[in-house]
Amino acid sequence: MTQEQADWFKDAFTSLVDNVDKAIVGKQDIVRLVIASLLTGGHVLLEDYPGTGKTVLAKSLANTLEGESSRIQFTPDLLPSDVTGVTIFNQATHVFEFHKGPIFAQIVLADEINRASPKTQSALLEVMEEGLVTVDGETHKVGSPFMVIATQNPVEQSGTYKLPEAQLDRFLIKTSLGYPDRETSVDLLMDAANRTRSAGVHAIINAESVNAMMALAAQVHVDRSIMEYITDILTATRNDKDIALGVSMRGGLALARIVKVWALSQGRTYATPDDVNTLAEPVLAHRLVIDAESEFAGVTANQVISRILMGITPPAYRAA
Repeated sequence: MTQEQADWFKDAFTSLVDNVDKAIVGKQDIVRLVIASLLTGGHVLLEDYPGTGKTVLAKSLANTLEGESSRIQFTPDLLPSDVTGVTIFNQATHVFEFHKGPIFAQIVLADEINRASPKTQSALLEVMEEGLVTVDGETHKVGSPFMVIATQNPVEQSGTYKLPEAQLDRFLIKTSLGYPDRETSVDLLMDAANRTRSAGVHAIINAESVNAMMALAAQVHVDRSIMEYITDILTATRNDKDIALGVSMRGGLALARIVKVWALSQGRTYATPDDVNTLAEPVLAHRLVIDAESEFAGVTANQVISRILMGITPPAYRAA
């Protein structure tokens, strides 16, 4: 990879962030994480209180990308076929025809995913992991790029179904927007007449360019010492006294992949330990299962990741 290619990637990445930032004001760090996930080929879980802009962020990202986007409002009566699609007999042609569901899009917003039944939630597992949908024994591809942005609220748990660990592990990152600062809040109130902020975000990149950026990111150099650093972090999560279940290899691979995108988004052709430290919490924390007694004592997954990072000496800086 040349430095010119790295500079092109950085400029394109910055343009995407600035475009989405038109609707999500003052949250560039979160926007950068979400776009990095898109360019890694991963999925995002946004968990936050109602009215913090989760849906607006997802819609804004969908509007930024030329192509199809869809929104699925998850409810207790939603069926798996409502997500994946259904096979219907055509009486005119006397053959069964597959009618695609809303999952066949490039950006899929799964709104309030924890309100659907486990059976419907599981309909997302195969497509999130493999980009494939199997209906009546026939497999269909969803295309590339493909990204699921799921939202859930940490309140109003009545009538909801907690996401199983197996499904949480399929999300590349889990993050939250949080409430805006005072100045941003005032600006948003001044623009209160604008009810559709995401509508002002227009497409600036096509699917081919996104795929080209993903292929370029795969070429970023990651020194073996950094991979050893990631391995030490994974091992530490499995041996920590407060953890009942540590990070799987899927989580380690996810961190290794997004580190490359993060480095390239800053115009570097190589990754550094700082990239790992920046991304460890959003990529790994939601994959941990806290021991019941530790959770009762107030220990959180984010605290555990922070403690582990402080206890492991990162490798010396080396620019390849």
